[in-house]
Amino acid sequence: MAFVGRAVQRVALAARPSLSPLCRTSSRSYSSEHTNEKNVPYEMTLKQESGSSSGPTKPLPRSADVVVIGGGSLGCQTIYHLAKMGMTNVVLLEKDRLTAGTTWHTAGLLWQLRPSDVEVELLAHTRNVISKDLEEEIGLHTGWIQNGGLFIASNKQRLDEYKRLMSLGKVYGIESYVLSPAETKDLYPLMNVDDLYGTLYVPKDGTMDPAGTCTTLTRAASARGATVIENCPVTGIQVRTDDLGVKKVKAVETPHGTIETPCVVNCAGVWATKLGEMAGVKVPLIAMHHAYVVTERIEGIQNMPNVRDHDASVYLRLQGDALSVGGYEQNPIFWEEVNDKFAFSLFDLDWDVFMQHIEGAINRVPVLEQTGIKSTVCGPESFTADHKPLMGEAPEVRGFFLGCGFNSAGMMLGGGCGRELAHWIIHGRPERDMYGYDIRRFHHSLTDNKRWIRERSHESYAKNYSVVFPFDEPLASRNMRQDPFHQILTEQGCVFQERHGWERPGWFNKDGAAPVKDYDYYGAYEKRKNTSYKYNELLAKEYTFDFPPHHDVIKSECLSCRHDVAVFDMSYFGKFYLTGPDAKKAADWLFTADVNKKPGSTVYTCMLNKRGGAEADLTVSRLEPGTANLPLAPESNGDAYYLAIGGGVAEHNWNHIRTVLQDQGFRCQLTDHSEDMGMISIQGPKRCERCVCRLSGSWAGSCTFPKTLVFQCTKLSWLLVQNTASSTRATEPSTL
Repeated sequence: MAFVGRAVQRVALAARPSLSPLCRTSSRSYSSEHTNEKNVPYEMTLKQESGSSSGPTKPLPRSADVVVIGGGSLGCQTIYHLAKMGMTNVVLLEKDRLTAGTTWHTAGLLWQLRPSDVEVELLAHTRNVISKDLEEEIGLHTGWIQNGGLFIASNKQRLDEYKRLMSLGKVYGIESYVLSPAETKDLYPLMNVDDLYGTLYVPKDGTMDPAGTCTTLTRAASARGATVIENCPVTGIQVRTDDLGVKKVKAVETPHGTIETPCVVNCAGVWATKLGEMAGVKVPLIAMHHAYVVTERIEGIQNMPNVRDHDASVYLRLQGDALSVGGYEQNPIFWEEVNDKFAFSLFDLDWDVFMQHIEGAINRVPVLEQTGIKSTVCGPESFTADHKPLMGEAPEVRGFFLGCGFNSAGMMLGGGCGRELAHWIIHGRPERDMYGYDIRRFHHSLTDNKRWIRERSHESYAKNYSVVFPFDEPLASRNMRQDPFHQILTEQGCVFQERHGWERPGWFNKDGAAPVKDYDYYGAYEKRKNTSYKYNELLAKEYTFDFPPHHDVIKSECLSCRHDVAVFDMSYFGKFYLTGPDAKKAADWLFTADVNKKPGSTVYTCMLNKRGGAEADLTVSRLEPGTANLPLAPESNGDAYYLAIGGGVAEHNWNHIRTVLQDQGFRCQLTDHSEDMGMISIQGPKRCERCVCRLSGSWAGSCTFPKTLVFQCTKLSWLLVQNTASSTRATEPSTL
């Protein structure tokens, strides 16, 4: 028997072939026999029911309103909610058996509290579905266990974060308590509380069973008319192009027949990227090894809550009379060559990588040092650049929806996200504000950039258990999109923020330049860690829930703008031109305000969605017909408009406008010059009128220019600020 404390350390020190940096996925990443299902700590897996049949479990229909691809948590939740909302001509295709990809080995934890109100609502719906709704509908128990959840705080900042979570939970009626170390010891006698500030206890958190949940979901969906077909891999997605040049889903191809459908939902998990390629859709996720170990029996552990020790980056999941121990390390193993036939399979566990979790677990529950390890579970999971799922209609193909990239949280987010995805498909948009999960939150230039996907996904994985501070910024894949002012602002001490891939000016450091360096993977994979990194040092000082150190700097900049003059670098804004025979009709349809003023005028307006909700705010300038009189503006014999849109939502707004033009059949051209032009805004009572372009209003002036004019404009802007004000604020005017 291997003991967690000693035997594992011996294994870690044993002579094992080392792997090259960033490529810890050689042929030994999984055994030729594939570690069998006995390593998974569930009484039942659906592999045990698997027969020798090589064909689909049901005949394929000729057509369907929706085809969901992937029989994991998200696929099963999506088809269940589609059927529950009344769409019965829907099909789920699974290439093997339900849960066979990544769902079958998941830990199945459900924590109700997250730092986002939308996520709290999504989690609450998942809990209702698996703990109550399904059992009421079809009389089957999903395997839900309500044993509670306990978050560990080893420092004051962490406890402050938990108190904020508790306050948010109160709004939604989630029962939770902040416990002292002594109270925590009473609740969990086996826990070491000597180094604790306190804990957050949520009694109604719990654990889900993947096989039981997915089986019950699909039975409930089938009872409402949905069709679930296993042993049916997808080999192709047919896409047609209509008369307006719009690409749309046409059909799904399998070895056993073709299903005509206008809508496909990609719930293929780590295989979602390959499925997207079949339709020409970019799916920005990456596969990594994610592991936990299951201990032998522990006396006195029964009925204890699940534990998350964020500062040790480890979780402890109750497994009957044992524990499952896992976490998020800074050197996860990438799965470089995703294997299509990797069903109900596991990797060999790399103890060199996993040992850091063992040490944290033993510190928290000391009895683990003398507890044996029953099994190891190391399987693939998909991760994304911001540790958020990928959802919504793909920008490249109409009718191709994403429901993937759940960062090992597909079980607990599945119910809420499955419902939102079903509503999205049926009604054209989700019920809740799902922008944080919408694929359109990423700029199209990033979604197939392998460096960006890899670096950002790594950082998000490594920081998954970090405190979520309001002023934090990523260090990975920076400088992807730079505006024309970037170099001179850097030299002047500008501290940049990352937004939509852009390096956006944030505030100015009085102690000089603080450039962003290439990503060092936090020293993992034998990468040399960045030293004398001023930008990172400044960020570390921002890690607070109070006013940050640069608050006084911003105060000074704001006062300069109010009393003197300031130049705002807004070059990260989206800059679009709307032209064509139906440009006026499109403008009347898109914008809430009347933008058809005299040429040269600018109107601040909104765009609404079909439900009358606000989709975006922007400024629209009407252009002179005929020869272009603005940089890069297209020539137009009719109406033409220049659109300036916030940089962080530019991709989302671009797709909203394009969708409206397609749906309404407007004969228009929408062109994007965001990368080709800069933008400055000169504001304040002492602004120089000669520097304000003709589109300015009574308060402020904004002007755009091609990159070829950047140096002239840079000198003009910087000289203006230095001559009339002591500091500059380079960000959006709305923040003042």
